[in-house]
Amino acid sequence: MKTSHWLAGCGAVFVLGAAPLHAETLRDALVAAYQTNPTLNAARAQQRATDEGVPIALADGRPNSQVQAQYSENFLNPANAFTAPARSVSGNINLNVPIYSGGSARNAINAAKVRVGAGQADLRGTEATVFSNVVAAYMDVIRDEAIVGLQRQNVSVLDVNLQASSDRFEIGDLTRTDVAQSEARLAIARSDLQTAEANLIRSKETYIQLVGIAPGQLEPPPPLPNLPEAPEAAVFTALDNNPDLEAARERVEAANFDVRAARGTRMPQLSLFTQGNYQNFLGTLGSTLFAGNFVQQQSSAAAGVQLTVPVYQGGRPGAQIRRAQAVSGQAMEQEIAVERGIIAQVRAAYASFNASMQVIDSSQKAVESNTLALEGVRAENSVGNRTILDILDAERELLNAQVQLVTARRNAYVAGFTLLAAMGRAEARDLGLDGGVLYDPDINYERVRDKINDWDSDKNPVAQSTRTVDSPAQNAAVVGPPNQ
Repeated sequence: MKTSHWLAGCGAVFVLGAAPLHAETLRDALVAAYQTNPTLNAARAQQRATDEGVPIALADGRPNSQVQAQYSENFLNPANAFTAPARSVSGNINLNVPIYSGGSARNAINAAKVRVGAGQADLRGTEATVFSNVVAAYMDVIRDEAIVGLQRQNVSVLDVNLQASSDRFEIGDLTRTDVAQSEARLAIARSDLQTAEANLIRSKETYIQLVGIAPGQLEPPPPLPNLPEAPEAAVFTALDNNPDLEAARERVEAANFDVRAARGTRMPQLSLFTQGNYQNFLGTLGSTLFAGNFVQQQSSAAAGVQLTVPVYQGGRPGAQIRRAQAVSGQAMEQEIAVERGIIAQVRAAYASFNASMQVIDSSQKAVESNTLALEGVRAENSVGNRTILDILDAERELLNAQVQLVTARRNAYVAGFTLLAAMGRAEARDLGLDGGVLYDPDINYERVRDKINDWDSDKNPVAQSTRTVDSPAQNAAVVGPPNQ
């Protein structure tokens, strides 16, 4: 089974905007979260904001033009200023075309483009994190429903035991001690049941928080595919594919471009310019005696090349370069920190998965053995060779083994999925959620990258995530049969 199709048969066709009312399969839960989880939708919006850094950087290297208009009324003129106008209207237009900016504009553009790549890697990482949390919540509900079912069954059995002990006490077959032991175990079982029910409610509420809808009758998840044979292989894959590490590496490259852009502020600046001016004195230039001797309107135009050579800027360029270098050093250290964290996460998840699989095997054997032991103890008690306490102990051991088994199954699956996520194999396309349109951050980037219209903007955003304020408070009802 290929990784990219391991969930393909676990749910309905995925179409954006159409989520099931209840998630029945793990694929349903992942699809619902992919559509409506606010953390994921916020990350997509953040990436769209990062995309705009490229056209903003490009704008600094493009021509820019300004038009100015002014009307003035001179309400107080000097007494001897016989030609001073009473009013005037003027306008001018300027066009500036950058030719060379010392490399600042070019490197700023490159840095912005690299940050788009880093942001897309961050989005992949957020997607994998959300999916990992959904898988954990899904398995928590399955585990806690199973534990609640086991605890309820245990309470029922102990209640029957207590009734039987009381009946046998009435006829003198058992002592008051036997009854007290049964009562104590039943009280403990009821408190354990209350704790299990509270845990189930908490797991359901966490599920709603992540998925946006209440869990239905959850089916067992599909087997995890293509898990590595050794931790070294997992680490090797993670170092190549982990999105967080990819984003950290991209940020190092972007920081290096920032250093080059800062160095450009010390270089000469070259640009072409053209400007035009127009002024009209509205017939008020000169006194009424001499007004006819003056031209009442004038215009001018000029074009040329402007060279600006920085001589001294108060130490600003040096500070900007040093700051960019410090940020570059920070990015390098953060890359190493991310790499360390990923290596530790992969190795820990691998160890946890293997340990949980061994616990599953041991717990399965323990359940089988304790089941036989309980039957034997009950049979021996019926002929007087075993006490009530022996039966209670056997029932407790069987319950503990059953709880350990369902917990180990949950832990193994979550650890395995966490391992896949750390290896960069737990995103929408890896999970077979491509039955419909998936979110592609490149589409928005290509849409906005070359936009040059000052008046071009998008519609005001509308929240895409669903609210859970109207969802009912969850209870400890087990929707489906417990998965034991």
